[in-house]
Amino acid sequence: MATLTNPLTNTEVKQAKPKEKLYKLSDGGGLLLRVKPNGFKTWIFDYYKPHTKSRTSIGFGTYPEVSLANARKKRVAARELLAKNIDPKEFKDDKHREQLLAASHTFKSVATDWFAIKKTTIAENTAKSLWRKFENHVFPKLGHRPIDKILAAKGNLETTGKIIGHLNNVMTHAVNTGILHHNPLSGIRSAFQTAKATNMATIRPNELGQLMKDISYASIRLVTRCLIEWQLHTMTRPSESAKALWSEIDLENKLWVIPAERMKMRLEHKVPLSPQAIEILERLKPISGDRTHLFPSYINHHKHCNVESANKALSRMGYKNRLVAHGLRALASTTLNEQGHDPDVIEAALSHVDKNEVRRAYNRAEYLERRRILMCWWSDHIEAAATGKVSTTDNVKLFKTV
Repeated sequence: MATLTNPLTNTEVKQAKPKEKLYKLSDGGGLLLRVKPNGFKTWIFDYYKPHTKSRTSIGFGTYPEVSLANARKKRVAARELLAKNIDPKEFKDDKHREQLLAASHTFKSVATDWFAIKKTTIAENTAKSLWRKFENHVFPKLGHRPIDKILAAKGNLETTGKIIGHLNNVMTHAVNTGILHHNPLSGIRSAFQTAKATNMATIRPNELGQLMKDISYASIRLVTRCLIEWQLHTMTRPSESAKALWSEIDLENKLWVIPAERMKMRLEHKVPLSPQAIEILERLKPISGDRTHLFPSYINHHKHCNVESANKALSRMGYKNRLVAHGLRALASTTLNEQGHDPDVIEAALSHVDKNEVRRAYNRAEYLERRRILMCWWSDHIEAAATGKVSTTDNVKLFKTV
């Protein structure tokens, strides 16, 4: 007949004194309090392994950190596992390994893996800007957290705009690589107010003449003046202009061929060069013609100038909060559209990518010569504005698609 064990009481557990040798007090059902000679008390659970039926034990923690009541709860959980032929110790070890693995997959580590792929699909400056947003707004709060624990913290995230979509992309990457079973941030955008769109500061077309006058009288370096005028005439982005290479210039065909890796949309972009753009190159030749970049750095001639050079110069010229370098593209777009040029040709000149693949292929194949006409008209317009000879009633329907 099996021996009945009287359950322990809290008093018995608390008053259990150390002896010369280790001894155990039984609470029944496999739960034991082990008391060492130094007075250290620990809970253990004795059981027979499923299948092999060999005797073993698992620790439940120390007393008083783990109370009698909590030790009994652990015994119940262990016996439930045994009833399902699951070894409690193996189950505990497996959970521990999973926790260690999850801890190693922090949000920052997964985001770093995702970004290694993402940055190959976007322009270098865009990639740097995106990563700065993660470093400034995301990693301080979430970077150290296991990727599967982000849900609890998302409500405290203080960031807006596109970064929210990128957070979701990181989590999708974690699902696709098998780190997570589902995306806990699905629908995260609804937790934040929609950011109001802000356009790049620019001026109206009728202010172009004053801008050209201000540029001509500004106390700025010749290279910076040429950079602003080059960006204005070519309708390119600040980083594309600042990093322009002499090797990209095809004087024979009057083209500037910007390689895909330097373009925002990772597509090669050909810029037809107007006579005025060629004149800027002639002005630059004595300064940088023997160097790599059209617009070399003032400090290190082997590097390109700072991509913010044009912005800083415009700010010093009195255009702070009124016009930024990127706004020169908006100025060109507004002027050309108001003057009746074909919108498709304008979009192609601005290197905007048509979402329709068929139209995009057609535009890239057929619009180069039409863009050459457009670019020459735009440069003539800039030149006329600089001399005060612009006609606000110019009509260029000749260039529109019929």
